[in-house]
Amino acid sequence: VQLQASGGGLVQPGGSLRLSCARSGFVYDDYDIGWFRQAPGKAREGVSCISVRSGATYYADSVKGRFTISRDSAENTVYLQMTSLKPEDTAVYYCAAGWRRVVGTCPRAGDMDHWGAGTLVTVSS
Repeated sequence: VQLQASGGGLVQPGGSLRLSCARSGFVYDDYDIGWFRQAPGKAREGVSCISVRSGATYYADSVKGRFTISRDSAENTVYLQMTSLKPEDTAVYYCAAGWRRVVGTCPRAGDMDHWGAGTLVTVSS
C-alpha cells in the first residue's frame, strides 16, 4: 500500500497549485482519502477529504471556497486544487487513506491508516 503526494512548490500569494495523491496497492477501494497539512511549529490539521464510495467532499473552514478535492478513479489519483493561496497556507501537505473514515465530516489525522510522504507548499512573494 503506497500513497505518493506531489505537486508542491513555491507560489506567490493569490496563486494556484494542484497537488496529486497517487494510490497503489489497495485491494479494496473503500479507503477514503484525506489531505492534511503541517506548518512549522504547528500541529497537523485536516484540510479536505473525500469519500471514495459516495464522492462526498468536506473542507476545513480555512480553505472552503479556495480548495477543491477530486478524484480520478481510472488513475487511482486524488487531487487537491488550491487557489487564492495565502501565506498561511504554507505547510507540508500530506495525503492519507482511511478505511471508510469519511462519514459526515473529515476524520482526524489519528484515524487514518496509511500515509504518504508530504509535499512542501510555500506561499510567499
